[in-house]
Amino acid sequence: MTVDEMTQVRELRADAPVADRARLAPGRARLLETALTGKRSRVARGRRRPLMIAAVFVAVTAVVATATLLIDGHRAGREGTPATAPGLDLKGMSAPELLEFAARTVQEQPPLTEPRADQWIYAKETQEGDDDADFALEKWLRYDGAELAFHPRPGAEDPGELETIEVNLEGRGDEYDDRSPRQMYRFLSTLPADGEGTLEALREENALVDDKSLTQAENDYAEISVLLDAYVQPPKGLAGLYRALATMPGGELVDHLVEDEAGQYAVAVRFPEPGRKGGKHADEWLLDPVTFEIVGERMIEDGEVAGGNAYIVKAVVDEAGRRA
Repeated sequence: MTVDEMTQVRELRADAPVADRARLAPGRARLLETALTGKRSRVARGRRRPLMIAAVFVAVTAVVATATLLIDGHRAGREGTPATAPGLDLKGMSAPELLEFAARTVQEQPPLTEPRADQWIYAKETQEGDDDADFALEKWLRYDGAELAFHPRPGAEDPGELETIEVNLEGRGDEYDDRSPRQMYRFLSTLPADGEGTLEALREENALVDDKSLTQAENDYAEISVLLDAYVQPPKGLAGLYRALATMPGGELVDHLVEDEAGQYAVAVRFPEPGRKGGKHADEWLLDPVTFEIVGERMIEDGEVAGGNAYIVKAVVDEAGRRA
């Protein structure tokens, strides 16, 4: 989502009255459909989906939502005294070195048990831009991509009853990159743990049709970015993504831990935004400083955070509405 789109969302929120569910339902369904399937730019359409959906929730419900964030985080190392893994000196590392360290760390984790098709991915995350746009969002997406559930008034004292919408991600064909969590997981499971092998597999899959205006590296980066956003990531596949990301030009490691909108600490690695020439436009990937899993991403414009999302909780649950 661009800065202009975020501004439009804030304007929609400013003075609009709270509408009843009957009046909101048709517009919500249409906007969610657009958010999930609308043709977006080559770089933005897949990896910006969490931001896009969040903006739709706020725009449709037309309320000002002030989030009450969880005090206790779900990942070790992200609260309290900032700390990284033992022996890790961010000031003395390059982005490729950090990503290789992260790849080795995640690769040592035991294999994941794949969720059932009827289970749900629960995510509570912050959405950040400027002070007027910050809020927390809860959503549930079925593992097979059949349904999406959410509360209509995120952050409110009374968020309203849980609403569920059919989205059928796996039935959309390959024109848009709206793969379900299951499709993402199963493709990631096929990736080798090495960077070059992962790049070869991504090019062969070609889930996002290459943009001829971009370089091969920029197209590769867009493919990697989509998969870094996947809700369920097998360790070997994530290790391969990190090693492939390490080959991308222009990567920079922030030499200190950064604090996300939920007050959680993370390691930040920046890469130039494909297709943006000049200025300081970058994607900033946030990694847990202990597990080195992806815990969020931010958009950097002219050196400042212009938007992003960071997970407070992410879990597999048996039904929509459950949090653990």
